[in-house]
Amino acid sequence: MNRQVVKWCVDVGLGLVFLFSAVTGILKLSILWQVPIISSAVLPMALVGDIHDRAGVFLVILVAMHLVLNRGWILSMTKKILAGTADLT
Repeated sequence: MNRQVVKWCVDVGLGLVFLFSAVTGILKLSILWQVPIISSAVLPMALVGDIHDRAGVFLVILVAMHLVLNRGWILSMTKKILAGTADLT
């Protein structure tokens, strides 16, 4: 598979998993459970917790993949910034 397609898939996955993790993290806030519309009958807390935990694991895996796939750019930019030759404008 083309490396650019792999990078794109990893980045899209990162975005989706981040959304799952963020939304379930917000739903896990205890203050939201005091709102009458949101109850354990509508959103089972165990399910929300499981989704949040699994999304967190996938997020770690995808971030690691993202860093490995972009290590060349990261190293190149770090060298340029430390050498003072990077155009940061």
